[in-house]
Amino acid sequence: MFVPRRALLRRYLLACYVLMIIYASLSPFADWQAPTISFWQVLAAPLHQAYTAFDALTNWLAYLPLGLLLALTLMLRYRVGHSLALATLAAFLLSASMEFMQGYLPSRASANIDLLTNTTGAFCGALVAVSIAPQGGFARITQWRIDLMQRGAGVDFGLALVLLWMFAQINPSLPMLGNVFLAASPASLPQTAFSLWGGVAVAANLWLIGLLLLTLFRNRQHAVATLLLILCAVALGKFIMAAVLLRSWALMLWLNGEAMLGLLAGLGLLGVSACLRGKVLLAVMLLAALAYMLLAFALMDSTAPVGAMRLYHWHYGHLRNFNHMVQIVSALFPLLLWLYAGLSYRRIINQDRSYR
Repeated sequence: MFVPRRALLRRYLLACYVLMIIYASLSPFADWQAPTISFWQVLAAPLHQAYTAFDALTNWLAYLPLGLLLALTLMLRYRVGHSLALATLAAFLLSASMEFMQGYLPSRASANIDLLTNTTGAFCGALVAVSIAPQGGFARITQWRIDLMQRGAGVDFGLALVLLWMFAQINPSLPMLGNVFLAASPASLPQTAFSLWGGVAVAANLWLIGLLLLTLFRNRQHAVATLLLILCAVALGKFIMAAVLLRSWALMLWLNGEAMLGLLAGLGLLGVSACLRGKVLLAVMLLAALAYMLLAFALMDSTAPVGAMRLYHWHYGHLRNFNHMVQIVSALFPLLLWLYAGLSYRRIINQDRSYR
């Protein structure tokens, strides 16, 4: 089986996903109190009578990627069978820890069937991983990705940032590449004011992800093509999420005038930046990240996702937690770009020297 020498991408993704599970399981992290029954009583209780097929499917799907990432990471050191068993055990322990902690939160409820469905989902994900990883196609895709990218420190971390950014963008209660949650109703739609700062934020957001891709890919054309594919994937993801989650009158609110203006301006900024290389490109990316943070937190009201809840008709999941998670990821992204720059500085310097 082909294994990259430093397969850090799967480890970064695993760390991010574990943090997301912890947040989704324990949010809002408030009003902690002693549980009314012990955790052992929860485990020994009959299966929850009010448990629905939707609850089971949600828990199963939530832990499926965890099992896949755990197994892929463990296969760097262990055999297939050991990786499958260890991934399932690790997911079981994480789920058990979350169920135990939920007993201290009045707004959450512990259930043994949650532990069962979570572990089953992780096992299925790990089974998928140990089935596809030894295949030649998986190795070829991995090698193809390595050949397209720069080599050196920070590349896998940068790729993880790209995927994290994409996760934050598919929220349908945010404008396309925007950072301020929509809070409209049918009556207010005609009076919705155009926000120039909103368009500037979209342009800056697009510029940031484009600059990141330019530092990651060896060929500028590949970076541009990947950006266009990402934008198409984000637009498709937003549309699907909006169709499933939002009310009918809010289906296309995310594609507004601010977003269109920002997309055009962002592509223009990126076109100008495409000629930059090495330290200059890295410096421009850091300045753009700083400008985006100042814009988002100093000039715009991007701290109230609760107002977007009336856009939804979905009554099952924890949409407020999802909106808050997206808000956190969006806020952390420019900060993580600075960390990426620190990891990649030596590689960027060597790349700059190679063009002299």
